Amino acid sequence: MSRKISSIIILIIVCVSCKSEPEVHLNYSKGEAFGTTFSAQFIDTKELDLSNSYDSIIDVINTSMSTYIQSSDISRINKGDTTVVIDMHFEKVFTTSKRIYKETAGVFDPTIGVLVNAWDFGPKGKIKSLDSLKIDSLLGSVGLQKVVLSKRRIVKENPDTFIDFNALAKGYAVDVFANFLEDKGVQNYLVEIGGEIRGKGSNVMKQKPWRIGVEDPNFDDTQSYSKILSLHDEAMATSGSYRKYKMDEQGNRYAHIINTETGYPLKSNLLSVSILTNTCMEADAYATALMSMGLERSKKFLETHPELKVYFIYEDQDKELKTLSVNGFPKE
Repeated sequence: MSRKISSIIILIIVCVSCKSEPEVHLNYSKGEAFGTTFSAQFIDTKELDLSNSYDSIIDVINTSMSTYIQSSDISRINKGDTTVVIDMHFEKVFTTSKRIYKETAGVFDPTIGVLVNAWDFGPKGKIKSLDSLKIDSLLGSVGLQKVVLSKRRIVKENPDTFIDFNALAKGYAVDVFANFLEDKGVQNYLVEIGGEIRGKGSNVMKQKPWRIGVEDPNFDDTQSYSKILSLHDEAMATSGSYRKYKMDEQGNRYAHIINTETGYPLKSNLLSVSILTNTCMEADAYATALMSMGLERSKKFLETHPELKVYFIYEDQDKELKTLSVNGFPKE
């Protein structure tokens, strides 16, 4: 009797082990979003085209926070409309901005955009000096502490304060895409918008982790990646000074990031900051903040923020490229 039972058990085990794994598909979409491009790929047992859903997400976020759309909520607020009732997207980004503004002692400030625009950072060219009186005047409207959220409405102490979430909106949109996929039960995905990335699980089609690259700081507009790493249930964002910059008459290079205390562009040897952390919105915001702080101040800041894994690319005093990994940023 015992032999018969053993044979049945063995037969069951063999049958179960021989049972074929369900077929899986790599679902891939790409398109345009927020003045750049996006791509989303995920692995599922079904072939799904979610392009329309992605487009709907983009439309909702643009309607809330695009400064390029005159009828958006943020544009109406910037023009002084006090009747705007903000949505959950605006509220989440605003609340995160407030927190990081305080943590960085005002270095990260979504109201600095008025000075970025005044310095005309766009096509590369010579810096044209602004009148110091003009800078002082614009600085009077800068400071996120002058903006509060009350009963889902934005209240500005200074009516001229201009809010611009470009420093973290792309990262936030990546998180929204990711959460949308997770709500659908997707366990393996990689989402990217304009170089900001979030991944979960792995590329089970290839039985390998998701692989992403840290872009080299090339000043000739070419793209190359000398550092490739595996992404494990994290998000990564990069801020760099090598694409948007201007030169003065002495050949000094100034980043498109403005010093929130002085109102002037930053002269910095820091070329790129890449951050790995839980959400892409936070990675995006902190990358901008650390670029503004510079290398030495950033290292001090990171002593109290071990949750941020950071990779710096900078120039030493001999103009040679150097790199620095902090808080366990992966070597490969």
